[in-house]
Amino acid sequence: MTTTTEKTGAHTAEAADLITGARERIDALDDRIIGLIQQRMAVSAVIQEARITSGGRRVNLSREMEVLGHYRDALGKPGTALAMTLLELCRGRI
Repeated sequence: MTTTTEKTGAHTAEAADLITGARERIDALDDRIIGLIQQRMAVSAVIQEARITSGGRRVNLSREMEVLGHYRDALGKPGTALAMTLLELCRGRI
């Protein structure tokens, strides 16, 4: 059986308890983030459908550049990679 300190990598029970609680919070935040991403995907599909139905293209590159810039400004270079992943998830879902 694995102890809490072994599972967390902590060397004291107090640190293990803190880590366990923090990991539970991270798991809850991850669940919320996933839910928000799923909502973003749904909204993106509505936009794409409207754009295609009106004779436009599925993707608006200038808008994607705005999104990339927004994430980069807020999160630095890794934000750009995160935004690229979000954009990829949201393309072509209709």
